[in-house]
Amino acid sequence: MTGRYILAHDLGTSGNKATLFDEQGQLVGSAFAAYPTAYPHPNWAEQDPEGWWAAVCQTTQQLLATTGVPAGAVAAVGFSGMMMGCLPVDAAGVPLRSCIIWADQRAEKEAAFVAARCGAEEVYRRCGHRTSPAYAAPKILWVRNHQPEIYGRAAKFLVPKDYLVHRLTGVFATDYSDASGTLLFDLVARSWHLPFLEALGISVEQLPEVYPSSSVVGQLTAAVAPALGLVAGTPVVVGGGDGSCAGVGAGVVEPGAAYCVIGTSAWISVSSLAPAPDPQQRTMTFHHVHPERYAPMGVMQLAGGAREWAWQLLAGGDLDTAAAAVEPGAGGLIFLPYLMGERSPWWNPQARGAFVGLAVSHGSPQLARAVLEGVALGLRQILDSLREQTPAIEALRLIGGGGRSQLWPQILADVLGLPIHLLALPGEATSWGAAVAAGVGVGLYSWSIAAERSQVVRTLEPNPALQQRYAELLEIFTESYLALSPVYARLAAWRGT
Repeated sequence: MTGRYILAHDLGTSGNKATLFDEQGQLVGSAFAAYPTAYPHPNWAEQDPEGWWAAVCQTTQQLLATTGVPAGAVAAVGFSGMMMGCLPVDAAGVPLRSCIIWADQRAEKEAAFVAARCGAEEVYRRCGHRTSPAYAAPKILWVRNHQPEIYGRAAKFLVPKDYLVHRLTGVFATDYSDASGTLLFDLVARSWHLPFLEALGISVEQLPEVYPSSSVVGQLTAAVAPALGLVAGTPVVVGGGDGSCAGVGAGVVEPGAAYCVIGTSAWISVSSLAPAPDPQQRTMTFHHVHPERYAPMGVMQLAGGAREWAWQLLAGGDLDTAAAAVEPGAGGLIFLPYLMGERSPWWNPQARGAFVGLAVSHGSPQLARAVLEGVALGLRQILDSLREQTPAIEALRLIGGGGRSQLWPQILADVLGLPIHLLALPGEATSWGAAVAAGVGVGLYSWSIAAERSQVVRTLEPNPALQQRYAELLEIFTESYLALSPVYARLAAWRGT
């Protein structure tokens, strides 16, 4: 087997997926290894970096063995990784504790401190995000406040993929996309924002140097090459955060191109030439994996997760087929998909799910369709929010598990009023996006290969007869949330008694 290959590692929440792509961007093979998440207290979520390392070594060796690709043919190693983590390491890169991952919400007081010291409006305008315990800066401050001995020994604070980049190369580096998930990164200047660091008492030396995602930041060292089965000196590309890599993997690079992910959560994102702050702060902006693009987006807390909950609860066999037989509007039934609170557009952690209009005539088919429509209506609110600040969105590329439903993509087309493009991906979107960045970094690919290889295999057009019907339903959906909002607050207070 000849040629040059890109090895991409996608460090996800449940495990690491390694993928190998050839010079044409064709998927050659993939391997997966899992690792656990620890939940030591309510709202805490941590992972052991040694689990990541073991998974990267295992999947690399397995992939080379099963594909027959010689180690010397690997032109570059690149990364995608879960974002907004906090891993303190010493000067040698040795972890000082387990990593506080993206799902961890312990740093509420520290997030309020960031807002008070830096100004919530200024943080949103400059960094693209609301102040929240999900981001890295509050987590760093939590370590300082609660584990000062670890904080004092920490030379750097890293996100997961950046720890692995250091493990492979000895270089401390991050990229624009992961840096944009810290609340410390100036999106326009593309650098750490020193006034925020000064206000929070964090030193710029405690953070890795920032590079474009396609940068070769080092080479595989002789000390670790045998553990991976690779050749020392292989270029290592810093890569990007998983959310940003997914956009590239979906072929969304040029301004105005947009995609929708329906996994456990869901989001809509569009590629733009500039950040797109929303005066109402309904949306957020990450940096794109492309060095001259941004990724404004709105995120739903639960989408595929709401469907999974309902399907388990209803236990009605083939619910997609049953829901497809129900008239749009689910017989006057609306589902609010706020089973774990909501982010865009409401940013209300107290929001809860509800069926509105429930009657004795409704059965599992109506409930199932209402769930699918409720998620779609929530995504329509995100789309409308994005449209006010971003380039015109003319179609959406759909990725994630929701795209495999026979019914949901058409409901999305009808509710959103946009063509929905279903894709043939050479691998999963996130790993393909990481491979594109790595291939660009070593000159094997150009950015255009992202869209070329993520080909549209089917387009679902919106049904004009249903668009007006869903537009009316959207008004009722929105009014239902607004009417219940004070009830959510009272319920939250009651639960606390």
